[in-house]
Amino acid sequence: MTEHTDDILNLLPARLKEARRAQGLSLEAVANLSGVSRSMVSQIERGESSPTIATLWNLTRALQVDFAGLLEASAKQDRVDVLRASDVPIIQNMGQGCKISILSPPEDAGGHEVYDIQLSPDGALISQPHTVGTQEQLTVLDGTVRLTSGGAEEILHAGDTGRYAADVPHSIAAQGDAARVFLIVKNG
Repeated sequence: MTEHTDDILNLLPARLKEARRAQGLSLEAVANLSGVSRSMVSQIERGESSPTIATLWNLTRALQVDFAGLLEASAKQDRVDVLRASDVPIIQNMGQGCKISILSPPEDAGGHEVYDIQLSPDGALISQPHTVGTQEQLTVLDGTVRLTSGGAEEILHAGDTGRYAADVPHSIAAQGDAARVFLIVKNG
C-alpha cells in the first residue's frame, strides 16, 4: 500500500464515526439505513475492519456524506490550537540579556521554528552557523537592533524586517534600549 492509502485507512474510522455522530445516529440506525450489519459498522469505526468499496458506498449514502471527501487524506477540521502565554516554553540561558519564547510546536523543531525574543538594553543573541541552507526572518517589534549575518550588518528599527542566511555566524543585538523581535527560522 502507498503512504496515501495508509493515511486514508487510518483516518477513515474516525471520519465515519464523526459523520454518524453529527447525524445523531446510533450504530443500529446506520445499520438499518445502509444495509451493513451493526457489528460491521462498529468494527469499521474502531479500525478493526477495512470496508469494501460497496460497503463504504452504502455507509456514506446512509450518512449523507460525500464519498470522495471522506477519502481525502487532508480533511478540513474546524479548530484552533492555542498556546497560552503561561504555557510558552522560555529559554533564558542563551545569549546575554536575552529571553527567548518558543512559539512553534515541538514537532516543528528542526523545520520551521518561531520565536519571540526580548533583549535587555545592550542584550545580544550570538549564534553559530545552523544547518546549510537555513534562513531566518526577523521583524523588530520594539526598539532597535543590529543584525549581522556573516560579514553583512544592518540596523533595524521597530517595524523593519530582515531576511538573512543563518548557516553562517549571525547575531541580533539591542542598540541602547531594550528591544523585542519576532524570529522565524526555516532550517535547510
